[in-house]
Amino acid sequence: MVAADQGNGNEAREPGQRPETGVEHLASAPLTVGGRAAAAGSRYAIVVAAFVGLLLVSNVVAVKLIAFGPFIVDGGVFLFPLVYVIGDVLAEVYGLKASRRAIFTAFVLSVLMSLTIWIVQLSPAAPGWEQQAAFESVLGFVPRIVAASLGAFLAGQLVNAWVLDRMRRRTAGRFLRTRLIGSTIVGQLVDTIVFCTIAFFGVLEGWDFLGYTALGYAIKVLAEVVLLPITTRVIARVRAAEARGAEAGSSR
Repeated sequence: MVAADQGNGNEAREPGQRPETGVEHLASAPLTVGGRAAAAGSRYAIVVAAFVGLLLVSNVVAVKLIAFGPFIVDGGVFLFPLVYVIGDVLAEVYGLKASRRAIFTAFVLSVLMSLTIWIVQLSPAAPGWEQQAAFESVLGFVPRIVAASLGAFLAGQLVNAWVLDRMRRRTAGRFLRTRLIGSTIVGQLVDTIVFCTIAFFGVLEGWDFLGYTALGYAIKVLAEVVLLPITTRVIARVRAAEARGAEAGSSR
């Protein structure tokens, strides 16, 4: 009888206790590492998804030039500044290692998007589809510009994250606004120099090249300064949410 009870899994039931069903057994099973992180309320995956998504959308719409009076900008002007905002959130809240992981993820997916667009562009159009010229005009693969964009993003974001993390350690987490502006000044400098050098060196010469580079750098830094109140608020909210999630996870 003992062996039979052990065989059907009912040996440990108290009198009157309902037998455990398969669903209840699965629900009570130990969580995986990823499952525990999700149950604890970690926002890291959401932040990374927003980071990558904003970058990809910005790269696609950047092909259109927009005129605001005498100023001409590309379509990425609406969303790309938010990429750096979220980059600051990643470095400040999750640390340098997690930030680098997100940056490399975004970089790889940007390369994949560029290669996919290029392959689609080269693929023969179906009979009756007459939009090949329009497709090439809007999403045409320009190797030099793509290389400049990818290189500038990777270098600028890695330097921005490193500087912000370094300053956070040196200041023991104080002076957040100063650290954000400092990392932006250095990161955007690297971003702008890499992009302009790869994309336009030799195309623009002398003062034209220097003027274009300086103007682009100034606009990017100014945008970061304008968005500073949003950046600090988002950092505070994400940090508080992660703290609550960690407390909830430790109490389980």
